[in-house]
Amino acid sequence: MSEQPAGRRESAAGVESATIQPIPPDERHGTNRDMFTIWFGTNIMILSVVTGGLATTLFGQPAWSAALGIVVGNLFGAVFMALHSAQGPRLGVPQMVQTKGQFGSWGALLIVLIVVVMYLGFFISILVFGGQSLASVIPHLSSKAGIVLLAAASIAATIWGYSLIHAYARIMTYASGAVLLLAFVWAFVVHPVPHTFFSTGEATLSGFMSTVSVAAVWQIAYAPYVSDYSRYMPAKTGSKPAFWMSYWGTSIGSILPMFLGAGIGLLLPGADPIAALTQATAGISLLVVAVFSIGVAATNAMNLYCGTLCTITIVQTCLPRFTARGRERALVAAGLCTLALAVALTSGSGFVATYNNFLTLLLGSLVPWTAVNLVDFYLVRHGDYAVEDFFERDGGRYGRVNWPAVLCYLVGVVVQIPFMIIGTAYTGPIAKALGNTDISFIAGLVVVSPLYYFTARAVAGLRTAVAVEEVPVLAQGETGA
Repeated sequence: MSEQPAGRRESAAGVESATIQPIPPDERHGTNRDMFTIWFGTNIMILSVVTGGLATTLFGQPAWSAALGIVVGNLFGAVFMALHSAQGPRLGVPQMVQTKGQFGSWGALLIVLIVVVMYLGFFISILVFGGQSLASVIPHLSSKAGIVLLAAASIAATIWGYSLIHAYARIMTYASGAVLLLAFVWAFVVHPVPHTFFSTGEATLSGFMSTVSVAAVWQIAYAPYVSDYSRYMPAKTGSKPAFWMSYWGTSIGSILPMFLGAGIGLLLPGADPIAALTQATAGISLLVVAVFSIGVAATNAMNLYCGTLCTITIVQTCLPRFTARGRERALVAAGLCTLALAVALTSGSGFVATYNNFLTLLLGSLVPWTAVNLVDFYLVRHGDYAVEDFFERDGGRYGRVNWPAVLCYLVGVVVQIPFMIIGTAYTGPIAKALGNTDISFIAGLVVVSPLYYFTARAVAGLRTAVAVEEVPVLAQGETGA
């Protein structure tokens, strides 16, 4: 593991100057441990606890089936997340900038725009949910005041940038980790566990697969984020350490709070998740909910930071001479935060559930992008990209639109529809036949990965054959210079 000289490391107190530009080798800093702490520290939060609770409350699984589904789903989904993370040290640019290498400069715009909407959706939902959580444990604090506090913390971290977000995550690794351990002890040791704890629920294939799907999609949803937080790492630290640190950081950081949520769901079935967590940790509930809500702020800072970089990417694609630095990042972040805050403060009580259905659609549209991106990076180009061409008006060697990638992506979106469940609004015929189980992400990955690989190889072979035919044949007896 390689350490960057101390003089080259940006202080967390300093404002980051770069945005989407490639990070030069002499400005790289950090260690692979940073990949562990940022994903461990930001996953331990209220939302991961609530997500784990779905296994025993919504899906009705017993303790063993819920735990197994949570482990399998997270370990599977984290593979794709960590493969994206390993791209950062190699290319030194944000995740969605290097998407131009697969889809072309203009072909990537639709996907980047979808990702911006996803970031804003998560940002708004977390503001609403986090504000309500803070209001539930802090006397005289309204949910709207909690929303404003979380938004302020998020925009501050976004303005200061990369190093402060990493520092924030390092602190939360220790703070949230300690409180999570305390919550386990308090809920299952200090308070007696009922004798029905291990016999509640019925293991079913559909319930188990739904638990696996929720946990896997939790990890896959991080795919557009990860290179944004590994792009400063020195290239010589290598992709493998970045992969494994990201993998275990996000896996362990998600599995443990999901275990807590699943366990609390068995302790207090049918109760509101926040109320159940508060009751199960009675005596220390203020500390638990407050620290986990601060963890929400750390995650939301990442949402706003990534959304800002993607917005800058869209502007730069349309205006190639545009160069954004720290000031422009602050202005874009302020605009996005203002928009999100306005929606969060005026949302009704059913906003989060309604918007989460919309986010299901957005996440479904990202699965085929993940497949195209990873196959292209690891199997087609083997990480060999001309980074400078990402910023060319015509896309350089990647062109404006890479139609094979775009068409494979569209096929991947369509093939998932019969497998999808979008709240109560839509249940696909195959999902219904599987006992109301959404495995659309598996269908997307299984179809798009080989489809794009063989399509890309065929197109590359065709281009090579055409190039050979265009080479002028030297006249007999003539020699080249």
